[in-house]
Formats: sequence, C-alpha cells, structure tokens
Amino acid sequence: MKLHIIAALAAFTLSAQPVLGHDFKVGDLIVDHPVAFETTPMSKSGAGYLSITNSGDVSDRLIEVRADFPHVSIHKSEEADGVMRMMPVEAIEIPAGETVTLEPGGFHVMFMGLSGPLEAGQDIPATLIFDKAGEVAVSFAIEARNAKQSDEMDHSDHNMSD
Repeated sequence: MKLHIIAALAAFTLSAQPVLGHDFKVGDLIVDHPVAFETTPMSKSGAGYLSITNSGDVSDRLIEVRADFPHVSIHKSEEADGVMRMMPVEAIEIPAGETVTLEPGGFHVMFMGLSGPLEAGQDIPATLIFDKAGEVAVSFAIEARNAKQSDEMDHSDHNMSD
C-alpha cells in the first residue's frame, strides 16, 4: 500500500513541475523562467532571457553564464542617438530586495557559435555564476517566437565575437 502512495506522489510531483513554474534557487536568489527563442537554421547566435529576484539583504552580481557553445556572454542593448547597440557587460548587479529582468532590448545572455538552430521544445542546460551566491544549474526553455517578440531586437543572425 505504501508503494502505491509513493508512486502516486512521485507521478504527481513529476507532472506538476511545469505547472509550478520554471524557476531555480541559489542562496537568496530566485532565477525565474530562463527562456531562449527559436532561431533560423542559418543563425550563428541566439539570446537567453530570465529574471532574478534577490530576496536577501545583500546585493549580488551575475558574473558569468556557462553553456555548451563556443562563446557565451552577458550583453546589454542600449539606444544612443536613435541607434540600437549591443555590447558585452562584465556583470549585472542584483540589488537586495529587487528583481532584475533580462529581456529583449535590455540585458540578455548571448549564445554564440550555434552549430544548428535553437528549436522550440528543446532546452539549453546552463550554469549561472553569481559573485556571492555561487553557481546554479538552470535550463533555458526554447520557445517559439510570437508576433510581439518578432518586433523586438533579434540577435539570431548576429555573428558576435568579443
């Protein structure tokens, strides 16, 4: 009888994971919904987005992202004189008690040197490295682009090198 209860609980837990969200925790930081969007077959790069909530009393910094691509880095898009520019940054400050969102048109993760397209339904395993909280393994869910996302800055055809 106990085995049936354990099996039922295990099945419920596994089936409930997508419903409960796509978040990860390290120290006082909660990383919510890491996502990347599908790319074209010829794309050499893709971008990843997420939000990080610092529920602690001390600021932290996202200092690195590791994934199985030739080059992964943190970037920021900025508009200057009517021109959008994208540049690498050394770190992203995560102030105590605040949420920082990496999103199209702002901070984002660049996955460069793709050997094939990022396809909807797949995942990108990655590790986020924080200055104080340390490392946390995450998974960027690759999603299809919708019309609104297509209007945002698209990095999928950029061949970036730093």
